[in-house]
Amino acid sequence: MYHYVESGLPNVWLSNGFVVKQTAYGESVAITDVKGLHDVIGKAIAEKPSVLTGAEFRFLRKELGLSQESLAEIVGLTSQAVAIWEKTDKIPMVNDRYLRGLYLEAKTGEADLMAAINTINKLDHDLYKLNLEFEGEWHNQAKVCV
Repeated sequence: MYHYVESGLPNVWLSNGFVVKQTAYGESVAITDVKGLHDVIGKAIAEKPSVLTGAEFRFLRKELGLSQESLAEIVGLTSQAVAIWEKTDKIPMVNDRYLRGLYLEAKTGEADLMAAINTINKLDHDLYKLNLEFEGEWHNQAKVCV
């Protein structure tokens, strides 16, 4: 058995699919089909019934190729919020479910959800403004798209 700590997860053990080699610098391990292995790990994590741990959240995020900053932008928070979730295992349920769904959709080859969310976020940011008016006090006249 090989404890696959390189995944960043504390509970992944491989019974085969790896070769241990001796090098001039010590023992080295070569993993067969790392992408396939990560796909299986990711699917198992995304479909597990219990809440994600911080390490599992980080694994799925990284497998999607998202930085903490880019995920934070998608969900409308700061990268520090994402970092805290990953360090403390206190991930809001909506973000837990969102990342699982995003991961599963991306791995089925139909990753349109990510593109749609990015487009909506950009439109919200670029087109939305408040039209404020002062008549004895400040109030929002109307929500206006520019």
